[in-house]
Amino acid sequence: MQHRRDKETIQKSIKVEGLETFKAVWMSRFKAYAITTKYWRPGENYLKEIIKSVEGKISDGDFVVISEKAIATALGNIVDEGKVQPSLNAKIIAKWWMPIVWGYVLGLICHLRQRLLRQLRSYPLEMGSRHKQVALQYAGLLQALMFGSEGGIDGSNLPYSYVCLPLRDAQATAEKICRKIFEELGKKVYVMIVDTDKTYSLKVFHFTPRPKPFKGIHCFGGFMAYVVGRMLKLKRRATPIAVTGCQISVEQALTIAELANRARGFGAGRTVWEMAERFRVGLAEVSWEMLETIKHKPIVIVHAASSTNHKPQER
Repeated sequence: MQHRRDKETIQKSIKVEGLETFKAVWMSRFKAYAITTKYWRPGENYLKEIIKSVEGKISDGDFVVISEKAIATALGNIVDEGKVQPSLNAKIIAKWWMPIVWGYVLGLICHLRQRLLRQLRSYPLEMGSRHKQVALQYAGLLQALMFGSEGGIDGSNLPYSYVCLPLRDAQATAEKICRKIFEELGKKVYVMIVDTDKTYSLKVFHFTPRPKPFKGIHCFGGFMAYVVGRMLKLKRRATPIAVTGCQISVEQALTIAELANRARGFGAGRTVWEMAERFRVGLAEVSWEMLETIKHKPIVIVHAASSTNHKPQER
């Protein structure tokens, strides 16, 4: 009887106008397996690494969920903040807004951890000013007023003064990966690109401070969206940026994105402060070689638990 129900669940994936419509399955019906790879430096052939990593581990209908930052870093979509000249606005944000407003007001409203509050209260003026200048230039004022990951700009798991910018066209990148997997391995999978920045859910309304999320997730207000979501303690999950190969609802995309995010972990740290503390160096002293000593898991395979009885094995 259970086998029959499992079979019926699988058969609920039907083809509509040439696309796979993946029917609702609860999170408990999925399993996720993170794939450990080497650290992807700029210039890395990420397509080759993905193919090599998933070969023999995927089946038709699996989701291959990939970190946006890993792809963007491999594509060289990074900025060296050490070469940036901060404007007056950037200096004001770094000197007053970050340590005072975030450190003593917004940080408390958002229920931030005490450790993070202490770090914000001693926000580095020189480095912080350069970082805020990059945020102002690439993401705008409302995003620059975030305490971190402004507009998807992130410095964690990157060395020295580098920060990673969001992908310019995540959907095109996802489609390219999907085609490559089919061409090389003959597997029809669904590809999702995910950012760790959170999407907040108020019943069926989903919003995020992260620009250009998956269709159906609303982006508005920059830092204000973050404050509202955290203040109200809304359900928060990793943000899907692009999905290809199937049609799924926002709720399904968020479920899969969060499951993959939990399986992946945080690499060298969730923030530049955690990363520096881990290696016991200054904020701008983490090197490429240090990062290469950490297990990185940019790829997560997610599949319906009923569709297979085996766990993909690492090579």
